[in-house]
Amino acid sequence: MHTTYISLGTNLGNRTANMICALLQIQSRIGQIIALSDFIITEPWGFDSANRFMNAAVAVSTPLSPFQLLDVTQSIERDMGRTVKSSGGVYHDRIIDIDILLYDDAHISTPRLTIPHPLMKEREFVMKPLRQIASLDFIKNI
Repeated sequence: MHTTYISLGTNLGNRTANMICALLQIQSRIGQIIALSDFIITEPWGFDSANRFMNAAVAVSTPLSPFQLLDVTQSIERDMGRTVKSSGGVYHDRIIDIDILLYDDAHISTPRLTIPHPLMKEREFVMKPLRQIASLDFIKNI
């Protein structure tokens, strides 16, 4: 089994329901949730929107490989109605955003997947929830 840390964000529709739906999908399709941060409300990052975000972080014990994990997280996003994935620094409102932050102590750098998430330390909406569920020593070593 592997431990992965995942960031969740939503700024469309019923944000709480979106988060719960994503968490239920993670639990059933990825693995056992071993820690969940508080839900926090944040301003959009990287684009303008009147819709504030709800963000959280979750730790999951999973048998999936990093690329299997990526496939499942993207499938959950699509199943929940996300049709446009942000790319090239162009961000959009979204019903759900699921990002893999960390996977064990893996370092992966491919065009399809980068772990640790390359922008996580720049995003307080990612780091604040992550600090609630991961040790500071662990985070400092990324």
